[in-house]
Amino acid sequence: MSTLFQPFATQLDFETGKLNPKGKVIIRHLSDMKGMYLDEGEFENQLKKNPLIYEVYNVVVPETMPHIQHCVTILHPGKVGKEYFMTKGHYHEVLDRAEIYFCLKGKGELLMQTKDGEFSSLEMVPGTVAYVAPEWAHRTVNTGEEPFVFFAAYPGDAGHDYGGIETEGFVKALVEQNDKPTYIENPRYIQAVK
Repeated sequence: MSTLFQPFATQLDFETGKLNPKGKVIIRHLSDMKGMYLDEGEFENQLKKNPLIYEVYNVVVPETMPHIQHCVTILHPGKVGKEYFMTKGHYHEVLDRAEIYFCLKGKGELLMQTKDGEFSSLEMVPGTVAYVAPEWAHRTVNTGEEPFVFFAAYPGDAGHDYGGIETEGFVKALVEQNDKPTYIENPRYIQAVK
């Protein structure tokens, strides 16, 4: 009998964005996002209802280089003040690992930055395949009225480093101004690097 890891398939429900089997599920409510939003008063106000911000369905494979980690994220619509619902964002623990995002449903933005503060963003709509290059932190933001659903794949040993983003924030924040998504300088980030 072979000791090799066996091939397998996972079923993606295009309507809901969920996987079957579900794999390892990560659920993030607003209470899991403390310090991420600029409007702290509105954050505290919304904590009373503690809305669901996003869900991640991770296919279970070994977290080693020969394997490819893959998952689906469902980022729900909403705002805290004028700032759209977003994922926490992270660097990879192994910084030179890249990632692919494929938008399945909804719309949003993919925010990216380097440790020295270089910033980039990409609009995500169904069919968009985005490449997150090595050494770029990444965060997604739902700018639409329906769930923003995307598939991601990355090297098995990449890991997730949330600490730098939790401490320093992102260079820019995405807020609604004049009924459209607008990037602004993130005062929390500027303060962190002074």
